[in-house]
Amino acid sequence: MEINYHLTEDDYLNFNLYHVKNSQAAMRTLNIQRILMPIFFIAAAYLFSTIDDVPFLWMLVPFIIVSILWFIFYPKYFYRHVARGTRKMIKEGKNEGLLGDHTMRLSEEGIVDSNSTGETKVNWSGIYEFKESSDTFYLYNSAVSAYILPKRELANVAEVRDYLLGKIKTN
Repeated sequence: MEINYHLTEDDYLNFNLYHVKNSQAAMRTLNIQRILMPIFFIAAAYLFSTIDDVPFLWMLVPFIIVSILWFIFYPKYFYRHVARGTRKMIKEGKNEGLLGDHTMRLSEEGIVDSNSTGETKVNWSGIYEFKESSDTFYLYNSAVSAYILPKRELANVAEVRDYLLGKIKTN
């Protein structure tokens, strides 16, 4: 089976966001930052109340409000920060082979992905995980990288999904 597709910056960005949202390590970092800052805010309220000789409750109320807002809105900031960082990394380096036109050949042995700068090959045993979002298939070949296959480029999404699942589970 041969699939021709065009990988865009948004496809790569969406992969990074998908990966961060589904990574235990990233989610642990997000939750630690989400919880530790409100604790810091409350400690700051106590510190300011003792330094300024102001009743603790007067200092606590604004810091509690800030803590609640932090807890609610921090995940959105976190994901926006990941997206901004990914865009910067794409723009700062040479990425001719990463984005653009690709040809993926799926065979009994594995995957050959060709682009303007060359080709990569991986046996089916080198694809350790298949993930799917609403718009894309991700064929993970390591803990942090994957072949990105946009569904918009596929004539028959169900056929490709079945083929990939059959190859990845049997090898």
